[in-house]
Amino acid sequence: MSISRRRVRAIYRKELREYRRNRSIVAGMAILPLIFLLQPLITVFSLSASAASQLAGRHELLYLLAIPALVPATIAAFSVVGERQQGTLEPVLTTPVRREEFLLGKALACFVPSVAISYAVYVFFLACVEIFGQPAVTSALVRGPDLLAQLIFTPLLAGWSIWVGVAISTRASEVRVAQQLSLLANLPSVAVTTLIAFNVIHATLVVAIGAAVVLLVLNRLGWRLTSTMFDRERLITGTR
Repeated sequence: MSISRRRVRAIYRKELREYRRNRSIVAGMAILPLIFLLQPLITVFSLSASAASQLAGRHELLYLLAIPALVPATIAAFSVVGERQQGTLEPVLTTPVRREEFLLGKALACFVPSVAISYAVYVFFLACVEIFGQPAVTSALVRGPDLLAQLIFTPLLAGWSIWVGVAISTRASEVRVAQQLSLLANLPSVAVTTLIAFNVIHATLVVAIGAAVVLLVLNRLGWRLTSTMFDRERLITGTR
């Protein structure tokens, strides 16, 4: 199977233009990161230097992995059903674009801004910690393994979230329903990262490698399964 980069790029650019015109998507991209940014910031600013030892057994920064797990979900859930409701999906599906190219273009348009936002929020958080946090709290909080985990797992979690959202979007009949289901489907990812952040699940190298491998496999399967579920004729005709 050959994938046309030109057609994928055309879908990708079209999606980005659509996002800029849709206020609900822009609002979702802004509000969700702020929600998950507040808790770590409150923790950092409320701790004194003498209380920095409380962070020794925790991985507070991993709490921010909820952002790449949930932000792409709201965007991806809109990707198909939203365009279908607007009446702009049928003209695209009647073109020679393959379903794999269509889905890849949609996924990339969700992936790029979501990962960019996740990294930007993370850098902003680190800057706030360095500037306003107690030095003892900063040294206890900002650790190399946690920084590496954020760097690696942000795109992996975003990719899996996107394929879940797109799969739901191809079957849903309303945008709100698709977004709610997509958020619910990605809550297990948030739960796992939160449990690791608070050291309920102990973060080890074996756990990190295993989780990365699982997410890589899930991303590959997500694309395949979503492509299989994608029914061009049903989407064009509106049948169920």
